[in-house]
Amino acid sequence: MKLRTRRLFALSMTGALFLAACGGGSDSAEEGASSGTTAKGGTAAAGEGVLSGVCPEKLVIQTDWNPESEHGGIYEMVGDGYKVDADKKIVTGPLVSGGKDTGVDIEIRTGGPAIGFQPVVSQMYQDKNITFGYVYTDEAIQASGEQPTLSVFAGLDINPQIIMWDPATYPNVKKIGDLKATGAKVRYFDGAAYMSFLVQSGLLDKTQLDGSYDGTPSVFVSQKGKVAQQGFASAEPYIYKNEVKEWGKDVAFQLVHDAGWQPYSGPLAIRTADLEKLAPCLKKFVPIAQQAQVDYIKNPAETNKLILDLVGKYNTGWVYSQGVADFSVEQQKKLGLVGNGTNQTLGDHDLKRVEDLITKAVPIYTATGAKVKANLKPADLVTNEFIDTSIKL
Repeated sequence: MKLRTRRLFALSMTGALFLAACGGGSDSAEEGASSGTTAKGGTAAAGEGVLSGVCPEKLVIQTDWNPESEHGGIYEMVGDGYKVDADKKIVTGPLVSGGKDTGVDIEIRTGGPAIGFQPVVSQMYQDKNITFGYVYTDEAIQASGEQPTLSVFAGLDINPQIIMWDPATYPNVKKIGDLKATGAKVRYFDGAAYMSFLVQSGLLDKTQLDGSYDGTPSVFVSQKGKVAQQGFASAEPYIYKNEVKEWGKDVAFQLVHDAGWQPYSGPLAIRTADLEKLAPCLKKFVPIAQQAQVDYIKNPAETNKLILDLVGKYNTGWVYSQGVADFSVEQQKKLGLVGNGTNQTLGDHDLKRVEDLITKAVPIYTATGAKVKANLKPADLVTNEFIDTSIKL
């Protein structure tokens, strides 16, 4: 079995899945037509050519992982005639909004194994051709002193990261904090900052931590659910029930978000120094990104077809099935992973929430030697300046 490892930031916050290598390579720079612009996109957020002359000729987005439904909003913007570079794990095509060509191209780069599991923020500072990166808010805090970034659009309102357990083994466990009384080991990728928070907040005991998780289901299965484990609400519950034959039943879980650690998951961030030059572009592009997220969640079929096509062509050894893709969309809606937040606007940032995360995260990162910006404030990390408050799910 090959593992699925998502590197969320330099101190890990990695997630994982599992499974065997997928087949089906492809020639580099194939041309695709499976992402039909007519079928995708319910509402035009912009007119024909609206980004031409305002934005760079090509907007480059560096993601944190292989193509998946959590990235659906950005793949929604890839129009007909896209080209796939299977070697570099990149798709490039016209950037569309509601079926209309905006006049510039979009290039989506795969993260994770495609970039050697480097943090996205590091990749952004190594390659200045990258316009936007999937920089989690906690990663932005950690890197704020030396590699500052500014999030301009949060496609996911809630981070899908979870701790999961077997409900049959632990019938009285309803949330992460209930695991403390059981003494159960909690498996995770060593170094994850959210785990330090769970211990420091008293939800877990330090003796419960097991940083040996390798991304496979083998230990969880062999221990018959006696251990708890990290995962993603948008994937593992389906996979363990339907695709891990040795398990084949439900798991219970709680979102780490609901336990109090609340970064924005993979928002689109720019290098802070680029704000002034990109501002005219952001004013027009960010509402397009907002609308694309709405259109995807309402009608994901065509874009999921593109996502699955890219997974096959990239052939990184990671398996992503139609079942997981569809389940992810349903979970995003059911759990509010994609949603309007507290003010009925999709894609903006709650500044009080960011301030709370700064308070919790800064001591954890500084203890590891990270150079966090002094007197860090929410405005150093996120902005709602370019958000269209009328766009909502």
